[in-house]
Amino acid sequence: MTTVNSAKTERIDVRASALIKQMLQDAARASHKNVSEFLLDAGVKAAAQTLADRRHFALDEMQWQAFQEALDRPVQHKPRLEKLLREPGVLD
Repeated sequence: MTTVNSAKTERIDVRASALIKQMLQDAARASHKNVSEFLLDAGVKAAAQTLADRRHFALDEMQWQAFQEALDRPVQHKPRLEKLLREPGVLD
């Protein structure tokens, strides 16, 4: 997948260490692209994959049956899960 060939009117600024910048420049050069093209192509691919993973998933017949059965099961009270979700996490 390559980036769409439409007018580029928006700017995205990225900060990186010197080591990461050099690695991106080397990778862009190896791909016969400039750094902007390389980052934009990689970013669009990653974004499309990330969004696809949240919109579409494929199951074979046996997996689909198991999925349907899980959805049809009655709700069960899970006190440990409830406690976990109520307490602040390490990043909170």
